[in-house]
Amino acid sequence: MVYGSELYESLGSKRQYTDWIKGRLLECDAVENEDYQSFSQNNEKPTGGRPKSEYIIKLDTAKEMAMLERNEKGKQVRRYFIQIEKKYKEKQHQIADLSDLSVELQAIIMHDKKIQRMENRMDKLESDIPLYGSEADELCNHVKRKGVEMLGGKGSNSYKDTKIRSAVYTDIYNQIKREFGLYDDKGHYKSYKALKRKYIYGAHEVVDAYSLPTLLEEQIQSCNAQMNMEVA
Repeated sequence: MVYGSELYESLGSKRQYTDWIKGRLLECDAVENEDYQSFSQNNEKPTGGRPKSEYIIKLDTAKEMAMLERNEKGKQVRRYFIQIEKKYKEKQHQIADLSDLSVELQAIIMHDKKIQRMENRMDKLESDIPLYGSEADELCNHVKRKGVEMLGGKGSNSYKDTKIRSAVYTDIYNQIKREFGLYDDKGHYKSYKALKRKYIYGAHEVVDAYSLPTLLEEQIQSCNAQMNMEVA
């Protein structure tokens, strides 16, 4: 976090402070209460000095604001922020005491940590639940497309053979279930819809990489060859 007024002074901008900071935040598409917070100063000097409105800006946004200066001073400030961020990340796990920070900064940091924890929990919960209906439908359609390809197209004999077609689809689904352990307590396959959402992309990759087992491939070739003989 950095104070907007301190960033302004460090960059040595010739523009009026209020115009500068509002303009830069707008150029960065910064969102209030996410990328920065503003509050009114209660200790302004009678002759001016610090502005009446102060801004506390997240480091990523401050780096972008420095870069927008497009001069050597802006580059120096940005490099300084990068160094500070690197040191912070290295020691972040050691930071526990916020007592030396201002009340405003303590509040922002605690709020951000709380939001991050909630988002992490929500992401984990959401990724561990079964597929949404639309995701299950898309995976089903992917299996059907792959099955048609393996059978030689919808006009092939093997596609028209219900038994062979069903065997191909079943084998593709079983491959997904084996890869992601979709078994019940008795060791029987569960529905592919029980797949956890966090595995959805992996499941599509399994379908893409699927190849027929030898016996099923021979059955398809034999069935399709009969059609070719009939045409001949």
